Amino acid sequence: MICLGIESTAHTFGVGIIKNNEILSNIKESYTTKKGGMIPSKASEHHLEVFEKAIDKALSKAEVGLSDIDLIAFSQGPGIGHTLKIGANVARSLSILLDKPMVGVNHCIAHLEVGRMLFNVKNPLLVYVSGANTQIIAYSNGKYRVFGETLDIGVGNFIDSLARELGLGFPGGPHLQNLAESGDEYIKLPYVVKGMDVSFGGLLTNLKHKIKKGRYKKENIAYSAQETIFAMIMEVTERAMAHCGIDEIILGGGVACNKRFQEMAGIMTKQRKAKCHIPPNDLLVDNGAMIAWLGHLMYSKGLTTEIGVSQVLPYQRTDDVIVSWVH
Repeated sequence: MICLGIESTAHTFGVGIIKNNEILSNIKESYTTKKGGMIPSKASEHHLEVFEKAIDKALSKAEVGLSDIDLIAFSQGPGIGHTLKIGANVARSLSILLDKPMVGVNHCIAHLEVGRMLFNVKNPLLVYVSGANTQIIAYSNGKYRVFGETLDIGVGNFIDSLARELGLGFPGGPHLQNLAESGDEYIKLPYVVKGMDVSFGGLLTNLKHKIKKGRYKKENIAYSAQETIFAMIMEVTERAMAHCGIDEIILGGGVACNKRFQEMAGIMTKQRKAKCHIPPNDLLVDNGAMIAWLGHLMYSKGLTTEIGVSQVLPYQRTDDVIVSWVH
C-alpha cells in the first residue's frame, strides 16, 4: 500500500509518501516573511504556486510514479480555511485523475499517530503545541480526548505575535528561541494555569506593554516569555499524566522543535520516572508523511472519504473523530 499525504492546514504545503509503515519521502514548501505575520490569502496563493513542485519532489524522492499511488490522504481539518481548501482540491483532483480512494484526516491526530508509529508506543499522552493548537491529548473510550488545552490562542500564535511585536519575521519560533538564548535575566510575568488548561492572551498583552515601555532588553523578554509559557504547558501535562495514569509522552507540533521546550519536557518526565519521545523536526512540524500514515491507518479499517463529503473542516476538534483503528 503506497499512500500520498497532503498537508495544508497553515503556512506549510507538505507532501509525504509512505509504503506500509515506511516513509519514502516527506517534502514541504513553507510560506515565510522577513517581517510581520502570516496573511491567509497570501499563504493560499503560495500553496497554489508550489503544490505541483512539492508533489514532483516527493514522487522523485520516493522513486515512485503517480500511477503507483494506491491512496490519497489530506488534512481535512482543523486549520485555516484558505489553505485547507488548496490541499483538499489537490487531493480531489488526484483521486479523480488516478481513480484511487481518498481519506480526509484530522491534523492533530496525525501528529499523535506518527509519533506512535515512530516509537511503537501503545498508550501515550500527546503534548501538541503548534500555531493554533495547544492540547494535551490521550485515548479514552473510542476517541482521542483533550485533557487540557488553551482557553484562548495557541502557543505558536502567541510566539508569532510576540515575535512580530519584537520586529522579527514569520514563523517566529526560531527567531524567538535564538533571541532567548542570549537572555540573562528573568522578568516576572503573569502565569495563567486554570486547572488542566492554560491561557496566553493576558500574558501577550502584558508583554506588549513591556515592549512599548522599552525598559527591558529584547533578549530578556524572549527568555522570560519562553520560560513562562513552557512551564505552564509542562504543569498541565504532568497533571494530565497523573489523571490518565500514563507514563509516556510524545511531543508534536512545530513549537516542540524548541530546544528549551524539549529540555523542560525531558526534566519533567525524568522526575516522574516516565518517558519523553521526541520525533525529528521534520515530523514535529506540519508534514505530509504524518497525513499519509494516518490515511493508511484509517483506510486499513475501511474508512474513506467520498468527494461529496470532502469539504474542509477548519474548526474540527480532536475529540470529534471516532477512532476505530485503536483498541
